[in-house]
Amino acid sequence: MPFIDEILKYHSVSIVGLEKNTGKTESLNYIINRLPTDYFAVAVTSIGLDGESLDQVTSTAKPEITMKEGMFFGTSEKHYRERKILSELYDVSDVTTALGRVVTAKALQEGKILLSGPSSGSALKRWMSSLNNFGIDLILVDGALSRLSTASPAISEAMVLSTGAAFSANIKDLVARTSFVVDLINLPFFTGKETETEISSFSDLGTDAIRNHTVIGVEGALTNRLLQAVKNELPKGEKELVVHDFTRIFVSPDLYRSFIRRGGRISVRMKSKLIAVCVNPVAPNGIVLDSDLLCSALSAAIGLPVYDIVKDRDKYDV
Repeated sequence: MPFIDEILKYHSVSIVGLEKNTGKTESLNYIINRLPTDYFAVAVTSIGLDGESLDQVTSTAKPEITMKEGMFFGTSEKHYRERKILSELYDVSDVTTALGRVVTAKALQEGKILLSGPSSGSALKRWMSSLNNFGIDLILVDGALSRLSTASPAISEAMVLSTGAAFSANIKDLVARTSFVVDLINLPFFTGKETETEISSFSDLGTDAIRNHTVIGVEGALTNRLLQAVKNELPKGEKELVVHDFTRIFVSPDLYRSFIRRGGRISVRMKSKLIAVCVNPVAPNGIVLDSDLLCSALSAAIGLPVYDIVKDRDKYDV
């Protein structure tokens, strides 16, 4: 599949689902199976628990994570002890989870593993830094429970996004909601210079703080309340909101688009590269969307190729 070559250009890539059962783990397994391991060192982990054979929320079957021989992986002490594949232990880190410390090991044979890696973004960054000792070329992070924070550019350089019928059972709504997330991922870099542009980072919504600044630096989350307050000031002058990255934005699509139409701008200090969007047209409740229609409509909306991993597996296999 074309996006596999693109993944090789980055040191860290997150696979993120917009909802449970949108095909995130299937996408991860697809990527793992097609990455070169004879000359390319790959490490895989999950933020939190992933790789279980049965979804703990919906009680539906889940694909397990399959390691290729030679790949490194990070998981908790508990699940490392329960592994069913032959592996070589490389490190027991000071990063802890509810299931014990995070263990780094190398698979000596192909097999399935339960991944329960670092449980927070900061812990994940520490574990990723520890891999510098092992000459890792690429780190894959499986984002659990729709935690978009794993896609933050502060953690990973690039991302693969999974969406599907579990996110919305209506194609029009699914395309709209997914394309909104893609719009946020693609927000432009902040191009101003702090020494030349007055930036206000504030915790309250005082109108003076908003009215007296053209560029407003947002510390923390951008919410509907803050966006509406800034939008109210747009007729009196241009406004640009500067957010750390797209994962800090929690606003409604309608308000966001109204703000942009009115002349407002939103930029980011750190930016992720969206490599691919994959879809799962099947929901756990049995709803099945038209895969071709979904891929075509979503691709047209976001301007990127969209892949149904399961349907197209044979098409792209060599």
